[in-house]
Amino acid sequence: MKTERRILVLGGDGQVAWELRRTLATLGEVIAVGRRTEPYALDLMQPETIVPLVDQLRPDWIVNAAAYTAVDKAEQEPEIAAAVNAAAPGLLAEAATRVGAQLVHFSTDYVFDGTATEPYQEGDAPNPQGVYGRTKLDGEEAIAKSGCDWLVLRTAWVYGARGGNFMRTMRRLAREREELRVVADQHGAPTWSRHIAEATAQILAQLGGDRAAWHRACGVYHLTSAGTATWHSFASAIVEHQRRQESIACQRVTAITTADYPTPAKRPAYSVLDNDKLAATFGLRLPDWQAALARVQEDIDAAASSLRNP
Repeated sequence: MKTERRILVLGGDGQVAWELRRTLATLGEVIAVGRRTEPYALDLMQPETIVPLVDQLRPDWIVNAAAYTAVDKAEQEPEIAAAVNAAAPGLLAEAATRVGAQLVHFSTDYVFDGTATEPYQEGDAPNPQGVYGRTKLDGEEAIAKSGCDWLVLRTAWVYGARGGNFMRTMRRLAREREELRVVADQHGAPTWSRHIAEATAQILAQLGGDRAAWHRACGVYHLTSAGTATWHSFASAIVEHQRRQESIACQRVTAITTADYPTPAKRPAYSVLDNDKLAATFGLRLPDWQAALARVQEDIDAAASSLRNP
């Protein structure tokens, strides 16, 4: 007889899934799956594999941190993006209903068009401007229609010490280039992957297996760091800290416009999210993005120091 809660985490070694594997470990048995994980593997581009795996594992909770996140590449691969971001979440939700599991799914600020001048609330009308945002919104809607107990957590500008993300790219380029040219007219909230995972764990701990509580909480929530940044101010803070810790090539971080850096997919000019609903429902607010960034880089510095001085 199963006595420990079983938690299925999708996303392999992605930056959020990696943190979830650690933060959720105190809540039950965590089974993390990705395209190449053992003993279980799951490729969301092959949706026919989803239901059999969920039926086999019969988790209590499913936490989906897997996504097609190559925003520009999605413009050339809309079918693949739709399979991973739209079809797969819908099938996960249906599978969750079959086994009586609750589902937590992560979505994005890109469901909005970026024309707002104040933080977006959950009830504001979505209007995605590219394939990535459209497919993520389709995934949200498929989950909502499924009939399972679900939460969608929209986050933004995710970064961390692992994986491919803006912070790690800026740190690498700062060692290589004298000048970094970074967009200064897009506004959002850089959000640490660890804080996303910790908040998710606290939400699950509060709800537990109480179906009535899940029914009351069911819905979309915004989950981002406090404060507002531009990509330029984010990059500047990264480089300023890095310069104090090591010798780097970068001498200046130059502000440019979106027009100066054209991309295949249109980015929202303003995608700050309002987190009041999360605070009202679960009593949670993430720290300011600058405080979080300092902690991440302190962790990186400590790891580097331990390698130099074992």
